[in-house]
Amino acid sequence: MTPDNDLSGLQKPNAGDTMPLVPDAVETKAIGKVDRVGFWLTHRMNLGRWKRLMTFGQRHIGSLWIYLATYNLMNVFGLENVEKADPDVPLVLVANHRSFFDMYTVSSVLFRRLNRPIRLYFPVRAKFFYTNPVGWFVNLVMGWFSMYPPFFREEREAVKREFDKYSMRRLIQLCTTGNGHIIGFHPEGKRNLHGDPYDLLPAQPGIGKVIYSARPQVIPVFIAGLGNDLPKQILGNWNGGEKVRIWFGEKLDLTEFYAKSDRLRTHKEISDRLMDKIRELGDSDRTLFGGQQ
Repeated sequence: MTPDNDLSGLQKPNAGDTMPLVPDAVETKAIGKVDRVGFWLTHRMNLGRWKRLMTFGQRHIGSLWIYLATYNLMNVFGLENVEKADPDVPLVLVANHRSFFDMYTVSSVLFRRLNRPIRLYFPVRAKFFYTNPVGWFVNLVMGWFSMYPPFFREEREAVKREFDKYSMRRLIQLCTTGNGHIIGFHPEGKRNLHGDPYDLLPAQPGIGKVIYSARPQVIPVFIAGLGNDLPKQILGNWNGGEKVRIWFGEKLDLTEFYAKSDRLRTHKEISDRLMDKIRELGDSDRTLFGGQQ
């Protein structure tokens, strides 16, 4: 694994991308040895030919098993909004979050139903996925190492949060430039396990900061019908489980916020707007499927 900010052993990004940012020495030393191995492994898998290989696996293997587990239940609305998005400008999909499988299911739909370049990135909490070798394996099997970049903000060791400064810069870079970049993000910050699917948690300002800095394309997504019990979810495809619904909204115009100053209040206003648009999609779902609870 690469121990510092030397890029000599890493694959170069695809043509048209800028060189990927790497953490500086202080940020690298902020996390433990196991964390560093997990990071450099995943970082490498998201560059150049390795990323192309991981994307091939997502498209032809990962998306297939998700399709086989959901095809009798799947209902998709507004996918043409993603199809119309410019593939040369990064696209951020902002979605509600109730199931561990939310973005995996969305990614399967994208790969199997769209004819456009796709390279997926899902920012993730570092705990488990980067701090445990089993987590590295899960990232490979479930996401083909697309759960990247990592954030240590909830680690007990506060010093690890120094690394998050790098992760934020890297995330902004991925949202600023890159052909086919699609970044999946949950503005709520964590899974909402309470209430019904239409109850949303308050938006966190982090995604507002990313969007303000990167100016990507942004599309809201509402997801319902997925649970957190994998065997039950798979069996439901054949024994009459709840319908899975994925709603893609229209691309958002957020230019009014870019004229404002770069501060926390502006970031929160952007995040709140995203949640309002996700909520509107939820209202459409409630009208059509509200009886399924």
